[in-house]
Amino acid sequence: MTDKDTASEAIRRRTQRMQKTRDEPQYSPLNGLGVFGVIGWSVAIPTVGGAFLGMWLNRVAPQSFSWPIALILGGVVLGGMVAWSWIDKTRDK
Repeated sequence: MTDKDTASEAIRRRTQRMQKTRDEPQYSPLNGLGVFGVIGWSVAIPTVGGAFLGMWLNRVAPQSFSWPIALILGGVVLGGMVAWSWIDKTRDK
């Protein structure tokens, strides 16, 4: 067998492994951890952003209600919707 034949055989085997991995994905704990992290950040960022925006609005436009509490709740709701959408996309059909 020549070097060219050996190289083409190695490429063929690697291509088959890659195709099999693509067609039959395996569950990975790291994949689950990554999805968990994305969901966490999807909720945390709007919540913290709502808190900061609420504190600013309390100084600029005070009301009889608390802006930070209202916007934290809004951030949790928005983050929950984003997380739900993300889970729905990654769920096996």
